[in-house]
Amino acid sequence: MDRIRWGVLSTARIATEKVIPGIRRSMTGEVVAIASRDVGRARVAADALGIPRSHGSYEALLDDPGVDAVYVPLPNHLHAEWSIRALEAGKHVLCEKPLA
Repeated sequence: MDRIRWGVLSTARIATEKVIPGIRRSMTGEVVAIASRDVGRARVAADALGIPRSHGSYEALLDDPGVDAVYVPLPNHLHAEWSIRALEAGKHVLCEKPLA
C-alpha cells in the first residue's frame, strides 16, 4: 500500500497537537513537510515533531514534489485561497471548516 505524503500549511496548534498525530497513527499517511510564513518557526516545528522538511512559505510547500496532499489549518479567511492554490499545484486537500 502506498502512503500519502502530507504537507501542513501552518504550525497552528490544531495541526501540531491533533491532526499531525492523527496522520501518524494512520496506516496510509506520513507527514513529510510543514510550512510557516516564518522559516524559523517552520524549522522549530519540524524539529520538534520529527518532520523531515520545513518551508519558509506556503508556496514553497506547494512546490515540493514530495508532498501529495496538504492539510490547511490556516485562519478562516485564508481557507479558500490556499485550498485552491494547493489544488492548482496538483495536491489533494484537507481543509478546516469553513472552506469559504
